[in-house]
Amino acid sequence: MIRTTLHDGWRLSAVGGPIPAAVADREVPAAVPGSTHLDLLAAGLIPEPYLDTNETELAWAHRADWRYALTFDAEAAKPGEKVELAFDGLDTVATVELNGHVLGSTANMFRSYRFDVRDHLVDGANDLVVTFRSALSHAEEQEAALGHRPRAYPHPMNAVRKMACSFGWDWGPDLQTAGIWKPVRLERWTEARLHRVRPLVTVDGNGVGRVEVHVEVDRARDAELTVVASVGGVERGARVEGDTGVVTVEVPDVDLWWPVGYGDHPLYDLRVVLRADGEDVDRADRRVGFRTITVDTAPDEVGAPFTFVVNGKPVFAKGANWIPDDHFLTRITRDRLVRRVEQAIDANMNMLRIWGGGIYETEDFYDVCDERGVLVWQDFLFACAAYSEESPLREEVEAEARENVARLTSHPSLALWNGNNENLWGFHDWQWQESLDGRTWGRGYYEELLPAIVAELDPTRHYSPGSPYSPGDLHPNEDTHGTRHEWEVWNRVDYTHYRDHTPRFCSEFGFQGPPTWATLTRWVHDEPMTPTSPAFLLHQKADDGNGKLDRGLAPHLPAPEAFEDWHWATQLNQARAVAFGVEHFRSHWPRTAGALVWQLNDCWPVTSWAAIDGDERPKPLYYALRHAFAPRLLTVQPRDGVDALIAVNDTDEVWTSDVTLERQTFAGDVLAAAKLPLDVPARSVAQLELPADLVAPADPKGEVLVVSTADARTAHLFLEDVELAYDPAPLTAEVRRVSEGYRVDVTATSFARDVAVLADRVAEDAVTDDALITLAAGESHSFLVRTAAESVDPAALTDRLVLRSANSLSAART
Repeated sequence: MIRTTLHDGWRLSAVGGPIPAAVADREVPAAVPGSTHLDLLAAGLIPEPYLDTNETELAWAHRADWRYALTFDAEAAKPGEKVELAFDGLDTVATVELNGHVLGSTANMFRSYRFDVRDHLVDGANDLVVTFRSALSHAEEQEAALGHRPRAYPHPMNAVRKMACSFGWDWGPDLQTAGIWKPVRLERWTEARLHRVRPLVTVDGNGVGRVEVHVEVDRARDAELTVVASVGGVERGARVEGDTGVVTVEVPDVDLWWPVGYGDHPLYDLRVVLRADGEDVDRADRRVGFRTITVDTAPDEVGAPFTFVVNGKPVFAKGANWIPDDHFLTRITRDRLVRRVEQAIDANMNMLRIWGGGIYETEDFYDVCDERGVLVWQDFLFACAAYSEESPLREEVEAEARENVARLTSHPSLALWNGNNENLWGFHDWQWQESLDGRTWGRGYYEELLPAIVAELDPTRHYSPGSPYSPGDLHPNEDTHGTRHEWEVWNRVDYTHYRDHTPRFCSEFGFQGPPTWATLTRWVHDEPMTPTSPAFLLHQKADDGNGKLDRGLAPHLPAPEAFEDWHWATQLNQARAVAFGVEHFRSHWPRTAGALVWQLNDCWPVTSWAAIDGDERPKPLYYALRHAFAPRLLTVQPRDGVDALIAVNDTDEVWTSDVTLERQTFAGDVLAAAKLPLDVPARSVAQLELPADLVAPADPKGEVLVVSTADARTAHLFLEDVELAYDPAPLTAEVRRVSEGYRVDVTATSFARDVAVLADRVAEDAVTDDALITLAAGESHSFLVRTAAESVDPAALTDRLVLRSANSLSAART
């Protein structure tokens, strides 16, 4: 088997559409894998797409057609030899030609393509051309032919199998990509090759791991084929009958793979060798982990749960939704994925949900999650729209689903296949039925085609028809059954209304906030910068987003006047809102079995729901999630009309401690105190009654209940910040140079809530080890600011726009 990558020497030119004069009649070097925008940017022919209002200026590219050309040397096919041109991914509507012969066409970004080139390959120079049509024009033609289907956004992204958010979303730019976005190879063989390798991994109750390896082969001649699989020091072989074969390897006493926080996540090397007449002719390598994973949906006294169970142990899913980490996918490196997943782990997350408007994630993404024990929920790629079930879309959907299910089976991190994002809900509540007028809308995919494919190709994993989803004839977004999305908060009601529902599993909820200051000011240069300045607004994609930010802020924090204060206030309110929801959901374990925040990451610099912005910087929300998802959590929650202390123990050890409770004035005077015993079993929640004198303040505007153990803490206030008599300047601080950067030692002279050092305002690479720390009067905290910058003025780290707190917003108001 000879595989030759064809990545070097490609050239790009425009061949149709409203091409600007600067781009027309130009041929530029093309990166493969890559995309047209990045090639034009590298050639200096277009401005940076994310900068200021350049997104609008690049709208002409929606209608552009492109030509990729490559001349490569090769030998003509020999007698009996098979030769194929393999494209792992083409974005999206393409025609492929070799030496003037049309090999075929494509219309699906999510699948690979292979073309037989035996009759067209010549000795010496060969000319390969891939011509891309405008995906938007193609989608409009398909919609005209198949009939309009409702969708959440203007472009017909539901009529073409392309990353939906490529057409713009309420957090993403409308920069419709095109290009050879995955590797391309010339492959030649004379015996046989492994076309597909699909390991199904299980472990029995005696600790015996079982790997059932299914292979599909492509023969060049009639030969006796065998497949040999080895894992964990055990090797087994089996004959290949026709074009398929199965070999099973059993490994005794395997080490179990666990999610992060539950144990180790060991991986075993799996080698699969194809032999023809006894000679090795092809090989595939995978890594597997031995674990069982199910989802408990058995009806109970409440309704129907949705609880992940790994190796027999129920798991509370603490995590976030994942979107592509850059709108231009080929810029996402393995190192970048490592940074993002490790940020998720550092925020105490154990699950990421790959949302259905993005992509089937890469091997790199899944490898990183395998290695670090992060569970992955993978949507099939349908989001916020109705989809035709007729040809040619149906055949494309089946082909992509089969390929990607088979591709991902080896990964122990893969926990769930999910049919779609919000389409069952959309059909029920978004007035789709009237506009569909009986036309198909995707139900056949979610309830028939996709579950059948999963049952056939990956029976080791659970399939859910959608998110949100409730079984039977129930409303899709019931809180007593299945999964729920909570979007009344953000869209219509205050974040305190998270407590109106106790879902079995909340797979989407969130609140917006702007990116960090360094990210915002790198990409947006309005003078002056305001929430309604042109470039800032272009980087705010949500419908009435700024209005919702202001309305969400009003009940909780003082209304700021200066933009810098508005920026901090809306970031802080985002953090508060989402943490409020997380603590509510976690306090109801095991009834509620998961909280997946919308969203972990951004694909460009934008005001959004993300915890980590498009330049990879953590927003205040990120630190709030780290605290709210902590293994041990104390939170005051309403129970039966009164406030109670809830202790959440998400560890394998019993949590035994004394809880110290003090009702203090903001000046630090203790007005009432108590000490309560705490004994919370592993992976459990306990409720403690609060003594009446601790929750009956004499002056609710100036008192706080401080609750602490050795490893957890909370501060419970009796009114919202807008009503509290904060000291507007409650902090003193000293800064010291240390080996990693700077240490900022902060002491509270009065109660100080949500203290943060916004270090990116001082140095672009500066990151603070923690944020949103609440201090009672007299308490201190040291922040570590990591930076390589040599020119930082230590005093800048205590500037009023850098050393912030909720109290500082009261100061800004006065």
